[in-house]
Amino acid sequence: MKNVNSPVSRRRLLQTGLGAGSLLLAGRPAHVQAQAQKPAEIKVGIATFLSGPSSVFGVPGRQAAELLFDELNAAGGIGGVKARPIFVDEGPGVDHFVGEFRRLVQSENVNIIFSAISSADCLACAPLADELKRPTLLWDCGTQRIFEDGKYDYAYRTGANATPEVLSALLYLLKTKPEFRSVAVVNQDYAWGRDSWDIFRTGLQTLKPGVRVAAELFPRFGATDFSSEITRLLALRPDVIFSTSWGGDLDTFIRQSADRKLFDRSTFVLPLAESSLERVGKALPAGHIIGARGDHWFLHPSPANPELLKNFTENYRKRFNNYPIYSCHHMAQAVFAMKAGYEKAMAAKGGQWPTDAELAAAFRGLTFPSLTSSITIRPDGQGLEDQLIGTTVQTDRYPFPVMTDMVVFPAASVTTPVGQKSLDWLKTLKPDMLDKMPQPVAFR
Repeated sequence: MKNVNSPVSRRRLLQTGLGAGSLLLAGRPAHVQAQAQKPAEIKVGIATFLSGPSSVFGVPGRQAAELLFDELNAAGGIGGVKARPIFVDEGPGVDHFVGEFRRLVQSENVNIIFSAISSADCLACAPLADELKRPTLLWDCGTQRIFEDGKYDYAYRTGANATPEVLSALLYLLKTKPEFRSVAVVNQDYAWGRDSWDIFRTGLQTLKPGVRVAAELFPRFGATDFSSEITRLLALRPDVIFSTSWGGDLDTFIRQSADRKLFDRSTFVLPLAESSLERVGKALPAGHIIGARGDHWFLHPSPANPELLKNFTENYRKRFNNYPIYSCHHMAQAVFAMKAGYEKAMAAKGGQWPTDAELAAAFRGLTFPSLTSSITIRPDGQGLEDQLIGTTVQTDRYPFPVMTDMVVFPAASVTTPVGQKSLDWLKTLKPDMLDKMPQPVAFR
């Protein structure tokens, strides 16, 4: 999803660090690639944030992986082979991450990689996956540009991208609070924050032209003081405040906004706030719009398999003493996709173990379960994931806000079609999209 590295450094990295094509394929001899002997274990490299303010999001992802791999192995593994996760930290930045990706392939000889939370890291690892010919599942990052700007044979995304995540929140806002006339943005100052604002602003200009942009505020990533931004917003009094900030930054912004009564002045639209609910508690009041970066939530109104969601939630809470957030669900999707991909590839070979190329090809067009529904990976490598949006409400059942008036947007209705660019597609939207929205479901 996110990283603070500049576009300049990322371009330099892609120009210099990814062009070395003389390495052996993942450090494996060619005959091993062709024969694909069943390994003693499946080694899975997993990139997540284990340090810094983003670790409030990344560590739960690691915890979910530990739980899910234990359960997978207890059930016999995949094709009788147990899987072992090897974690690396995205915290030090994209240069460090690229080195870790190469190390995982060339030294650890991992069979598959889950990468990453950072959008900059995903932009770097997608071409690396093809260069090193190692199957890679983009398990969380949000940038829409990966499969809109490139084509890959070894990289696939097991969830949605920024366009459906932001567009769903915009549609919900237009349907539930159509009279607003002004909007401001407070987003982290790097690619994710600016790209997601471009998506929101383009969709807004198409579906409700004439809305005034009161302020565009981009505090630095990792900021701990939002007093200047809040002071300006209190003076400007925009009807809507939009933010796709996440992790520790979002937690701090919510708490400081609550302290200064900003929630009383404006409606907040926070597409990523599901992951902050338990941490911010009563600081986030009722009546504001939040999203879950997918249709996953431990209180989902209509999960496809209620028992699966219930068991995962209870097991996670028992082991880690917290409710699972959407990074946990995204990790589950990667684990479920890995298992389904291996099984599909083996079935195509009459039960024999697949090569790296055969495993990678199995993910294209793959449908696999999530904790709440199912996901299909399109021919371009992009996952189709439904989107859950709701309004905050405080109850006596939980010491933090939950969602009510929940709407689940079908993935195909809010995802840019194959072969199109998101900003171009958003300009073609029609207002009758609002008439086709599913009916909201109240919290029970």
